[in-house]
Amino acid sequence: MNSNPIKIILTGATGMVGEGVLMECLENPAVSEVLSISRKPSGKKHPKLKEYLVADFFSLSVNDENIKGYDACFFCAGISSVGMNEEDYTRITYDTTLHFAKAVLHQNPEMVFNYVSGSHTDSTEAGKVMWARVKGKTENELMKLPFRDVYNFRPGFMKPVDGQVNVKWFFKPVIWLFPVLLPSQSLTLHEVGKAMIHAVAKGYPTHVLEIKDIKNLAK
Repeated sequence: MNSNPIKIILTGATGMVGEGVLMECLENPAVSEVLSISRKPSGKKHPKLKEYLVADFFSLSVNDENIKGYDACFFCAGISSVGMNEEDYTRITYDTTLHFAKAVLHQNPEMVFNYVSGSHTDSTEAGKVMWARVKGKTENELMKLPFRDVYNFRPGFMKPVDGQVNVKWFFKPVIWLFPVLLPSQSLTLHEVGKAMIHAVAKGYPTHVLEIKDIKNLAK
């Protein structure tokens, strides 16, 4: 188990998942620094937090010194596939993620890369559900890269952290229902964040983490 303070690169801080994971990282004593890379500021201030604004992840260079010296990347950025065709969704979900991963890998060859995928992601890349195929392809290609470790997180419903700003208005009235009605399909973003930190500090036997694995690793 790695007991040294962890320095993390995080994406998606202006979305619900990324914001929740960021808040856990900032409060967790195992984390010494978080570099949030995004298109716009997160709006958060904290002694551990640095922000690096990048208008387009495709512009991130493998020679960028700003991304050097980190132990892990928590890739929480993502979009809904609703209304998107497969080509556009693949460019954003697959191409962008792989470009970003290769850039941080070049500067941090001993890094652990944690990717937020989704429940029911299709590892075969051959199913009927478009987003699941694309996410599966992304997971598979990330695991071919020579990081110290790659972990693909497949959470289901995620309850936001208290104080989160980036929660959709239509989501708020039903937040309390899911852990009650579907406890086996529900997680808190505290659990997701803790599990990601623990994946870096002590590892996990499998590289695709379903809901039960995330709960177990968060303990």
